[in-house]
Formats: sequence, structure tokens, C-alpha cells
Amino acid sequence: MSLPWLLIIGCITLLVMFDFTNGFNDTANMVASVIACRAMTPAQAIMLVALFTFLGPVIAGTAVADTVGGFVILNDLPATSAISVLLSGALSAILINLIAWSRGLPSSSTHALVGGLSGAVMVAAGADHVVWGWQALITQGHWSGVMKILATLLFSPLLGFVAGWLLHRVMRVVLRRAHPGVNQSLRHLQWLGAAWLAFSHGANDAQKTMAVITLVLVVSGVLPHFAIPLWVILLCATSITLGTLSGGWRIIRTVGFGIYRLRPLHAFDSQLASAAVISAAAAIGGPVSTTHVVSTSIMGIGAAERPRAVRWGKAAEILFTWFVTLPASAVLAAVTHTLLARFL
Repeated sequence: MSLPWLLIIGCITLLVMFDFTNGFNDTANMVASVIACRAMTPAQAIMLVALFTFLGPVIAGTAVADTVGGFVILNDLPATSAISVLLSGALSAILINLIAWSRGLPSSSTHALVGGLSGAVMVAAGADHVVWGWQALITQGHWSGVMKILATLLFSPLLGFVAGWLLHRVMRVVLRRAHPGVNQSLRHLQWLGAAWLAFSHGANDAQKTMAVITLVLVVSGVLPHFAIPLWVILLCATSITLGTLSGGWRIIRTVGFGIYRLRPLHAFDSQLASAAVISAAAAIGGPVSTTHVVSTSIMGIGAAERPRAVRWGKAAEILFTWFVTLPASAVLAAVTHTLLARFL
């Protein structure tokens, strides 16, 4: 087997591992609230979200993948160099995910992957090989490239907060005279809320890995143009589902208990608000961080009810990871690519 083929297989393997760690990290976002308010057992919650996480990328199309696959330019690089860029980006993203998991912090796999790819390609070929998208935005009003990715990464947590705040305000008015027994009905409804959230998560997050694997196949000459094969969709859906089944229990404690004390209504509102924001982003091809949307929706719900009860210190830790993850993964990928270039 020739060296390029070894690189292709190695890069795809690493990307599958990244997809696994993505599902591993994001399990908390989908099951923490239902576990915290005892709507489901941990086993029930994990199995439900795993099923709908798998269905998301299989059914929802490839709009997000098209966005991620188009923000770096690799077609004028030698195949070995292009694949090493993707390899470096995947390695840095995996390391960032594992570091965040070890500290129990809900980090963004999207930030890690986008930062990693950007850092590696700038070292390998220069900043002109990143589609920044600011010119198209100024001259045509068209969102594309890095500008589109950063915009959705920035605004989706804000929308999560606002959606959580508004929805919880409305629900409190609607249920202000409800009997306490309504909590049992809300626990049952959380099965639907968790399923929708898991579907939207799979539809958005798995597509990022699908895009990069397809880029590997294009730059290596296996595919003539960027079109995601069915086997890549199924591979990524399976790997992110297996990661979901593994469960990131450290992060579950942060999301479920570390931001705001959740009750059935809080959990249901968080699921609906988060799923709506993530689904809307997937429909327009905007990659988002499920972690940050869910976390900020819980903050919005807490702020709508008892702002002083929100653990804003934990929120500050999450905000810190939001700003640090992208540049940290870019630097790590740049260093990784520099080291790899000595051997390839």
C-alpha cells in the first residue's frame, strides 16, 4: 500500500474518532436535563438520543456539510499536503475534545474542528486558502465561508438564551394555574423533546465530519468532486451514535446540575428551545455548537425565573471555553502540521 493510501485511511480513521468524541461530549446536552428531573433513567435517555442522533444525519440532508466543506481551499495543494492538513485538523479537534471532557467542561466540537482546519491550512498554504467570506458579505450581502460559520457559532447561543427565556415566560403563564400533577405529563413530553433535540444534533454535528471525510476523498482523487457518498453518511451517523451511547458523564453533571436547578418544565423548555435553534441552523447550512445552544437555553430559562439562582460562575467557564477553543485548536493544528511535514 502506498503512502498516500495510508494517509487516506489514517485520516478517515481519525475523523471517525473525532465524530465519536463529538457524540461522547454532546451526550450531556441531550440527556442531562431529562436525567436531572428524573423523566428517564440514564439508560433510557441514552438509548433514545442514540437512535435519533443516528436518524438525523441519514435523513436531514447535507446543507451543513456543504458549508464546512467549502471554507478551506485544498484543490491546488499536493494530495499528501492536503491530507496532512485534514489530518492535523482532526488530531487537534480530538485533543481539544478530550481535554474538555477531562475537565468536565461542555466545549464545542465545531469550534475545535473549524479552528483546527483553519490553523493547519494557513501554515501549509497561507491565509488565502481559507474562504473568509467577508468580501462576499460586503459586496453581495451573502454569508459564506468562515464568516457564515462564525456568525452561526456566535448567534446560535444568543438565540438559545433568548428562545429559552421567551419560551419559559410563556409556559409559566400558560401553566400558572396547573395542578402539580402536570409535572408527570411534562416528564412524558420530554421523550418527544429529547428525541427532537437528538435528531437536530445528529443532523448538524455529524455533517461536519461527513464534509471533512469527503474532502479527504476529493483531494486524494478518489472522488471527482465534492458530493457526500452514502457510505460516508452512514459511517458518520454510526460513529457519532456510538459516541453518544458511551456518554460523557462528567459533562452531564455540569449541564444538568451545574447551571440551574432543573425541574420538568425547565427541562422541556430547554429541549424545545435548543432543538428549534439547532434545526433552523441545519436548514440554512449553519454549523452550530449543540453544547453552547443547550447551555445558554438553560441560562435563559433560569434568567426568566430566578436570575440569582443561575450559577453564572459555571456559565463564565463555558463562555471562556467558547472563546478559547477555536484559537487553541488552530495553534495546536498548526504545530501538528509543522511536525507532520517533517515526516511526509
